[in-house]
Amino acid sequence: MKNELNFFNIEEFDIKLDTEFIGRNFIYCDEVDSTNKLLLESNEFNQNGTVVLAEYQSSGKGRRERTWVSNNGQNLTFSILLKDFTHGKKINLFNLAASLAVSHSIENLYQLKVELKWPNDVLINRKKVAGILLESTSKGNKIEKLVIGIGVNVNQTNFPGKFDIPPTSIRKEFKEIVSRERLLSEILNNYEALIANIKYEPEKILNDWKMKCNMIGEKVKITDGKESKYGIFEDIDQNGFLILKTGDKIETIHFGDVSLR
Repeated sequence: MKNELNFFNIEEFDIKLDTEFIGRNFIYCDEVDSTNKLLLESNEFNQNGTVVLAEYQSSGKGRRERTWVSNNGQNLTFSILLKDFTHGKKINLFNLAASLAVSHSIENLYQLKVELKWPNDVLINRKKVAGILLESTSKGNKIEKLVIGIGVNVNQTNFPGKFDIPPTSIRKEFKEIVSRERLLSEILNNYEALIANIKYEPEKILNDWKMKCNMIGEKVKITDGKESKYGIFEDIDQNGFLILKTGDKIETIHFGDVSLR
């Protein structure tokens, strides 16, 4: 692989960053165990909107402690710290907004059609190009830190191993090497604009997300650990959780892996 893939140009990224606070405190690391863990546990990197980008995560993970493996210097694995918010029940909208930010950025820059899969997957041609992991710390009922971890397959072309959803990368779909600097700045620009809607126009986040989810209205299987449920993916509720319809029964699903039956 060419050496140019291994160098992240912070100046190029900064020129294209057009945010008020997200990414204005930017931490670049060659290697950490987990960017999410670093922001959750650090007292040093504590500024609202701090972004940590790592070229390699020794303990990178997705939902339900699944390992997220990413080739060094080829992708984007980063986390965003949000503080001082009072959105409580709407915390999952930050997850949906993150997947929208990634999808809008890919579509705007590379004209690839993107699909979203509840709760946190971004797909191109039904293959996974990105995933999101929300984690938080709280004191009493108040969330102190919300960390949004985002992994995007950018320039990696080989994905050894077995996967529930086959992986892909933007480079594989776009057929060209992709500027990670431009993509990251675009994602952060979009994300800051989208999360402003959570307070004032949450229905816009929900509607935009639903427009990109092809599973709504379909028969699905939802697996959480060893338990599986079947029904119609009826909708998502005002807090971004899945509404499952089984016969005459309606159930709200907060977690789980969704697949078409």
